[in-house]
Amino acid sequence: MRILIIEDNRDLASNMCDFLEAKGHAVDAAGDGITGMHLALVNQYDAIVLDLMLPGIDGLTFCRKLRGEGGKDTPILMITARDSLEDKIAGLEAGADDYLVKPAELSEVELRLRVLLRRRDPTRRQKKMAIEDLSLDTFTCSVRRGDKPIELPPIPYKILEALMSRSPQVVNRDEIEQAVWGEVRPDSDSLRAHMHLLRELIDKPFERKLLRTLRGFGYQLVSPDVSDK
Repeated sequence: MRILIIEDNRDLASNMCDFLEAKGHAVDAAGDGITGMHLALVNQYDAIVLDLMLPGIDGLTFCRKLRGEGGKDTPILMITARDSLEDKIAGLEAGADDYLVKPAELSEVELRLRVLLRRRDPTRRQKKMAIEDLSLDTFTCSVRRGDKPIELPPIPYKILEALMSRSPQVVNRDEIEQAVWGEVRPDSDSLRAHMHLLRELIDKPFERKLLRTLRGFGYQLVSPDVSDK
């Protein structure tokens, strides 16, 4: 992987660079948001590791500008000391694809980056799934609701894929976390934040709601006509 690290803590950035390079990755680093934005726009990276509190351009503004004005869909792993659910939701809604709370183990950082890249794997076998007017194509990694394309970050995409592949079955929290993160599980609020974003994108703008939360059991993606029976 070619990775861009945008982090103003020099010791942390240096440790991360050394670790990822030892794992065989090519790494560039920037100590502020403005330099990071320049590198992200002129170079092609497989993933970006982004601090939230940065001089020049903060992490949330960076995400919005890169996705909007920059037109880049490079996967972004946001790493920050802010650990509230509201902070995580803000990061994901700004355009980050995943979120880790400091201090983060470097091995988990690399694993999260690998997970983000799985969505882009061109060797995946084509499979199309649909529930009512919601459709997902695993070959093109495209999601649509009716005639409207929906852009999902990698983690919400993998959650949706897990739910659609098991529909109308209820999928519990452990099963979703295993499908998305494997054995290295996130902190307790991460799944809630990603589920919130997924619901905002695939359900909130539409009249018929497909994503259900069954407290104490898990989540279910199903037609309202089926769930009401």
